[in-house]
Amino acid sequence: MSKIFKFFLNLFPRTFLIRISYLVRPLVAFYLRGSKYTDPIDGKSYRKFLPYGYEKVRENVLAPGTLSLERHRLFWLYLTNKTDFFTAKKRVLHFAPEQAFLRKFKQMKNLEYTTTDLNSPIADIKADICNLPFKDNSYDVIICNHVLEHIPDDTKAMKELYRVLAPGGMAVLQVPYEADRATTFEDDSITDQAERTRIFGQYDHVRVYGMDYFTKLERIGFNVEAVDYTKQLSKEAIDKFRLADGELIPVCKKLV
Repeated sequence: MSKIFKFFLNLFPRTFLIRISYLVRPLVAFYLRGSKYTDPIDGKSYRKFLPYGYEKVRENVLAPGTLSLERHRLFWLYLTNKTDFFTAKKRVLHFAPEQAFLRKFKQMKNLEYTTTDLNSPIADIKADICNLPFKDNSYDVIICNHVLEHIPDDTKAMKELYRVLAPGGMAVLQVPYEADRATTFEDDSITDQAERTRIFGQYDHVRVYGMDYFTKLERIGFNVEAVDYTKQLSKEAIDKFRLADGELIPVCKKLV
């Protein structure tokens, strides 16, 4: 099954995969129902999760019901237990909205919720992250997960995110990073799709972030906390929710 998932992920564009997933997801979720692993986003349990990965396939990580990955479930738990996201009035801007969150967030009465992306078929507003059509200080919360690694000029994108975030607001800007890599690597001369997948982890990524990612966000102006929320969870919970132990959540605040 891992080879099949890898083949289709690399064969079809993400927009097509998003559309077809709405048809396939209920059938797969029903087939894999069980009690061993739980997706905290919808509260449903399964005998196992699905594999996922464009280059290195990770086993047992994709929840069949919401299609959440480790990062989505970790972020959900952090929002639930450590923020007032689900109770306070918030103006929220969500880039490249993940199916795992979309319906849940749209249903929340406390949120003024806007989704945006340049290509996603499920986004409300088509917009370039480097040239956003929103006024300064427009949003209390910005969610931008696994987007910046696709953007050639990520510095300009970060500046736009900072611009539209309101003072006192929070931006969660997750990216794939390598904890043992000090410096981010990018090379525009690598154009072969297979080679990009091998080096960057995915054919449409333009860099591999290192730990200097957090410093770069600080240079933009954000107050950055690299939150390891898994430290507050038991080993049993980490396994049951299928989380990546030690994964850091970049929680960025705009203080002024």
